[in-house]
Amino acid sequence: MIALYRPGTGLLHRLPAGVKLAGLAACALALSVWRPEPVGMLAAVLGVSAMYPIAGLPIAALGRAWWRLRWIVLVLGGALWLFAGTDTALVNTGRVVALVLLADLVTRTTRSGDLLAVLERVLRPLHRFRVDAEAVALTISLTIAMVPVIAGLADQVRDAQRARGARLGVRAALPLLILTMKHADDVGDALVARGIVR
Repeated sequence: MIALYRPGTGLLHRLPAGVKLAGLAACALALSVWRPEPVGMLAAVLGVSAMYPIAGLPIAALGRAWWRLRWIVLVLGGALWLFAGTDTALVNTGRVVALVLLADLVTRTTRSGDLLAVLERVLRPLHRFRVDAEAVALTISLTIAMVPVIAGLADQVRDAQRARGARLGVRAALPLLILTMKHADDVGDALVARGIVR
């Protein structure tokens, strides 16, 4: 599995995982209910982008994050622009971009084990309802980790098709699906080998 955490000594690296998860949840809620002008949303996206160097992450990490977001910006932004207008497209696409960048910041500055431990503590009260907090926390953690992994796999498929001179299109979905399923099998085998699941 691709490791998302990047060791460092920046401000976000030093914050506890629980604080970062709470901040991410609060930002997600705020961005969901906030109805800004396009300029306000652009400022929010630029502010999140500026957190990368503040967190001690290289500018290249920000560049890679934006590069992976290009299809979201083009497809979502284009569809919203066609059907809902320029302002709506800018605001809603900016909202998604800001949230994905924030999630990327959290995963790059927090060890997976720390995230898992916090999620388990938060979900522990659900034991009284016969909910397996550890399994739910592991599922959430793996889901968060899979987003950039799938983006990386999509980049591999695109690069391979370009190297062969093939046209990019819907056919790219099949190799991406195969790579994603293979990755899921590898993760499942690793979990079984470690005795985490049966």
